[in-house]
Parts: sequence; structure tokens; C-alpha cells
Amino acid sequence: MDIFIDVSKVYIITERLILRPWLTSDLDDFYEYASVPGVGEMAGWPHHRFKRTTRQVLQLFIEGKNVFAMELIENNKVIGSIGFHTSWANEDPDYQHLKVKDIGYTLSKDYWGQGLTPEAAKALIDWTFTNVDIDALTVCHFLDNHQSQRVIEKCGFTFVKEGTYNARQLNKVMDDAKYIMLRSELRDKI
Repeated sequence: MDIFIDVSKVYIITERLILRPWLTSDLDDFYEYASVPGVGEMAGWPHHRFKRTTRQVLQLFIEGKNVFAMELIENNKVIGSIGFHTSWANEDPDYQHLKVKDIGYTLSKDYWGQGLTPEAAKALIDWTFTNVDIDALTVCHFLDNHQSQRVIEKCGFTFVKEGTYNARQLNKVMDDAKYIMLRSELRDKI
């Protein structure tokens, strides 16, 4: 069962990042990484060809209150996003009774391979299970997105199944892998 998580007043600080609400002043940083071919496509959306597209998505992030900007502490630059989305589990008979959200993330290509996404995701997972009445978090990756698969494995999600995702913005259906992290299993590990 889908729930709403408002992150508009939440700040999460990790060793190298600040996860914080988006600001209109983030437009240039956002466009800088969202306009690079291959970045958005790894998450199911086309890279931004025009700044007006970035401005529209930024406004959706601000109004939606469910996606964080990932700001690098060392230079105060926004280098990615991480947030909550509707979960595939809402349509799965085995999980649809759970209060659940999906985590999605994107990172500037300039920062790939530095462990920043797992750092952000682990902090978000910890914050969520500490502060939100939720039963589970889910996440997915396209089968050819091995970087995202590594992030998911480092965070401790459990593989559930392979499926498909209709990437409408890319006008194609893509094979994906679906994972879950149950609060009840998390308690058992502590």
C-alpha cells in the first residue's frame, strides 16, 4: 500500500553528502548532470536536452516533496538525487498489504565509482526505518545496469524477481530486477 513520505524539511548528513530538499537555485547543477547522455537512461528517463526540461523536473521535485538533492559537502555542488517513488510491490499479491515505498537514485557521471550512492542510500534507509511507519522499502535496476545492482547489494536488499518496466519516457520496455528490504528482517539482523 502506497504511503506519502514528505522530505521537504528533512536534512540527512553523511560523511561526504547532505541529502536535502531541492531548491530552485539547484537548476544549473541539476542540468549539468541530467544533460549528460547515459545518466538518465540508466534510471529510465532521457537525458535533458534543454534546461527548461530540467526546470520542469526540478519544480516537480520541489512540489512532490519526496526526492532529495544529493549535495557534495566538499564543494556544495548538487551531484544527484535520491528519493521515494511508488513501489512495484503495490501490485504484487505477496506484498501489496505492506506500507512500502521504492527508492530511486541518479548520480552525476563525474562521481560514479566513488561509493557515493551506497552512502546516500544507506543513510536514507536508516532514516526511513527510524522515522517513518513503513513495512518495507523496494528498489529495482535494469538488468544491464550493473552499477545500480552493486549499490542494491551493498545496501542489503533481498532479490525478489525479474520483471519488466515500462520506461515510458524512453518509449521502451526494459527487463529489470526487483528487490525488497522488510522492516521485520532488518530487526532480525540487529
